[in-house]
Amino acid sequence: MPDALRPSAEDALRAWAARVRANRDQVEQFKEANPSDFYAPVAGMFRADPRRRDEPTLEALRSLINETDSVLDIGAGGGRYALPLALECREVVAIEPSGGMRRVLQEGMAEHGITNIRSVDVRWPDGATEIQGDVALISHLGYDVEDIGPFLDAMEHAARRLCIAVLLSQPPPTEADRLWPFVHGVERAALPSLPEFLTLLLARGRLFEVQLVDRMPQSFEQPDQPLTFLRQQLWTAPGSDKDRTLERVYRERLQERDGRFALSWEPVYVGIVTWRPL
Repeated sequence: MPDALRPSAEDALRAWAARVRANRDQVEQFKEANPSDFYAPVAGMFRADPRRRDEPTLEALRSLINETDSVLDIGAGGGRYALPLALECREVVAIEPSGGMRRVLQEGMAEHGITNIRSVDVRWPDGATEIQGDVALISHLGYDVEDIGPFLDAMEHAARRLCIAVLLSQPPPTEADRLWPFVHGVERAALPSLPEFLTLLLARGRLFEVQLVDRMPQSFEQPDQPLTFLRQQLWTAPGSDKDRTLERVYRERLQERDGRFALSWEPVYVGIVTWRPL
């Protein structure tokens, strides 16, 4: 009988993959939209001041980086962490397959005069054997990676000194997932997140450290801005019957606080997980 408290690596990998498949199969069943670049519509949301000092997750990452480090930011997106970490280390290799995200990153580099970031158009772990660095970082990446074993193998092979994973205590689209029953008529199959990732690392024989920090709930300046995110996560086509249902339920649930808008103001926790590569 499998031991639920101490699963084997194979059992943990199968359970992770099963969750990701169930989540993806729902998309295939219900999606109305099929964007060529999934992140392009929301890429602008990933802009942030690289010199900010008000984000606990970023401060934790700064404390883990040495000035001589080469940092591999796997799934760098628009540079939310690549840009500020580049100010702390020798070089950041930003690995990002989305053209929309790379464009936002390049704009951020130009705006803030940051030149020590090298952008690589690769979907990890493709081409990973040719990429090396002192630190390998994933931030809010991996939740939807079905074959997570080779992904982590490549990450550990690429890192000379340290592996870092930044993950939420709940899947990132949780607020959108709560709308699936209203829009699609079924409960959303949830992706794995921080608790499952820690179980997976232990099953793989990795000892790690975890630092938990608070993260402000995602909020927006304008009441219509979350609709872009929600349409992306629920795969509705603007103007469809399901999209009109989404918009109605969204407006019923939208909350305003101090001039900003959010679907929920409940606190969210972020885990910064570190372990040594083998």
